[in-house]
Amino acid sequence: MYDTIIIGAGPAGLTAAVYAGRYRLQSKAIEKMIPGGQIILSETIENFPGFPGGIKTDELIARCTKQVAEVGVPIENDEVVSIAEAKDEAGYRFVIKTRSNEFTTKTIIVATGAWSKRLGVPNEDALIGKGVSYCGTCDGPFFRNKEVVLVGGGDRAIEDALYLTSYCSKVTVVHRRRELRASKILQEKAFANEKIVFVWDSVIEKINGQARVSGVTVKNVKSGARSEIACSGVFIFVGIKPNTDFIKNLVKLDEAGFIITGHDMSTSAAGIFACGDCRHKSLYQVVNACGDGAVAADSAHKFILESPR
Repeated sequence: MYDTIIIGAGPAGLTAAVYAGRYRLQSKAIEKMIPGGQIILSETIENFPGFPGGIKTDELIARCTKQVAEVGVPIENDEVVSIAEAKDEAGYRFVIKTRSNEFTTKTIIVATGAWSKRLGVPNEDALIGKGVSYCGTCDGPFFRNKEVVLVGGGDRAIEDALYLTSYCSKVTVVHRRRELRASKILQEKAFANEKIVFVWDSVIEKINGQARVSGVTVKNVKSGARSEIACSGVFIFVGIKPNTDFIKNLVKLDEAGFIITGHDMSTSAAGIFACGDCRHKSLYQVVNACGDGAVAADSAHKFILESPR
């Protein structure tokens, strides 16, 4: 039986694994794809402390993975399909079933992250990391003195549009409606910013470019007219979806599907903790995902020490 099983091996899960290993918990991380999570979509990360000038994302994840191995926590490539609370006399708290195996564990740390919703237009997937981005805070500095297009009208979209003006010469916001959904104070700031222009009642039909983004094809949803906008980058903010469907019957989620946690990363189910982008919070960045992971592992350790079983 494991002390804890970490589901997911992005920055939050990898950090949780490092701390679990240092606490000498019998633990394992399960990742259905490859370690790294959403951040692997960005070529470089510049806002992670300790790396002035930035660090290649694959190098950062490789270092984290090596650190996990050094503390003796294996990362298994598999997908969790179900979790059930155990009621047997042996005192097992949870049974985790994957596509190829079954494990029993005292605690669970959910670090499954979230994924940015796609526009689903031609060239979008092919140009991710080559001008297509889903995080202005992460990638804005790469577009210094360049023109970019941003899609979306909610708080996060307009917050990032304002952030991007610190680097970009022009930010064109394409929105399918005539009004933004962002808070009034953000709208006021955006409308007052000379670097931000709006293209209303419009959607992107195609992202242009081969090796890198060169522009977008825009369609007006009312007139049907099409136009081309030249740009070096496209920032897409049409929502994010947490990877929490597999656990929605065990823990409380908010309306968007994010796991609700306490300050100690505890969920509504005793023994289950959540960290990183799968939980409800105000900032979705690598640096605080790592902090979440450390807290979750610490809380799991304390839970085990205090548990009568």
